[in-house]
Amino acid sequence: MRLRSNVTIVALAVLLAVLAAPGRADDLAEKGREVFKNNQRAIVTVQIVIKTKFSVPGMGGQSNESKQDLTGTVVDASGLTVLALSACEPGDMIQSIIAGISGEDGDSGVPLKMDTELSDVKILLDDGTEMPAEVVLRDRDLDLAFIRPKTRPAAPMLAIDLAKSGRAQVLDQIITLNRLGEAAGRAYAVSVDRITAVVLKPRLFYVPDSAMTSTTMGSPAFTLDGNLLGVFVTRTARAKSSGGFGTLIKLLSFRPENLNLTAIILPAADILKAAKQAPEAKGDGDKKEETKESKEKK
Repeated sequence: MRLRSNVTIVALAVLLAVLAAPGRADDLAEKGREVFKNNQRAIVTVQIVIKTKFSVPGMGGQSNESKQDLTGTVVDASGLTVLALSACEPGDMIQSIIAGISGEDGDSGVPLKMDTELSDVKILLDDGTEMPAEVVLRDRDLDLAFIRPKTRPAAPMLAIDLAKSGRAQVLDQIITLNRLGEAAGRAYAVSVDRITAVVLKPRLFYVPDSAMTSTTMGSPAFTLDGNLLGVFVTRTARAKSSGGFGTLIKLLSFRPENLNLTAIILPAADILKAAKQAPEAKGDGDKKEETKESKEKK
């Protein structure tokens, strides 16, 4: 009799778990849709024209110019928008990766060099308007770039409040927003991710799940209660290598674990601190502006 009772209890527990699962999924979907509805208009497509120069001493070099669409997060009604610096100006990141090849540390590597430069920046609005913009601030340490429209918008732009921030723990679910590419009509997109690690030193940041989603660099991440967790950027550690073809093979394979780089979520508090230093747009004269912290590290 006791065995039969135990079996009955287990069966009821399993049934209740199965019945409760759709409710939890529906609850997550509802919270995700609420975050999406409240913040989607603050996610913009930033179109850039990037010039890339690649050279090897004694072997000449090549240059290339391409147009790319990036994801930006508007953080002020004036149009101040934050991007991942590594997405719009990847030259420094790439140069750090190939440092082992270039022989900068005194090794006998192959002297490769790659430079990238922006020649045009535009914020694309929903109605098809192209809003010329410029980079007003760079923080290479945080992998942030801030852009402003060259002409102040006629109406305030919807922006995400950086001061309304949240925190997350390992395995917490988060909501991420993004703008898809031209082939998908630059539609707004939303994904559900999880936090796989919380790194406390040398500064706080979150490591998201590596599963494939629509999320790209510059996309914001929110807690389920709708507060901003942070923005996706790239963290790079300088490659420690003896140089030569071993490092070259790692570069060509372009596997993140081999190149000492990873996607992280930079907390909203760090972005807010940097955003407060962003000056007004002044034309091309402020092209090399950097945050005070970034300058001190040079």
